[in-house]
Amino acid sequence: MVGRRRCSKPSCNGAASSTFTYVYADSTAVLGPLATYSEPHCYDLCQMHSERMTAPIGWEIIRITPDLDALKPTSDDLEALADAVREAARPRYQPDAEPAPLPTGSVEVARRGHLRMLTSVEIEAAPDDQLFSEDFDPR
Repeated sequence: MVGRRRCSKPSCNGAASSTFTYVYADSTAVLGPLATYSEPHCYDLCQMHSERMTAPIGWEIIRITPDLDALKPTSDDLEALADAVREAARPRYQPDAEPAPLPTGSVEVARRGHLRMLTSVEIEAAPDDQLFSEDFDPR
């Protein structure tokens, strides 16, 4: 059967039921529930090999055995999932809202929902003689 993970022990064809990993810096070995994904530095073990697993002398072995009832979905989980779906389905675009003002020298060419396509427009420069009013005194 494809997708079924096997025990990492040589010549064992048992189905993996737990994952074994270690931390050299702490001299600790950890044996816990089967990991979601197979990792290169972790070893999947069948039930028999996980029960017989021992650590080297001077090492500590930590066995993590989760409560199976605690792993089952609860009504809180289902409500949280339903709330997340409702939130994702809520429209984010408010069509009645005033759009942001256009930057100077740009014109709106097209619109789709909340997105606007702008293009630059050349603004003609005023001739030098019209830059200042007649009342301007540069002193």
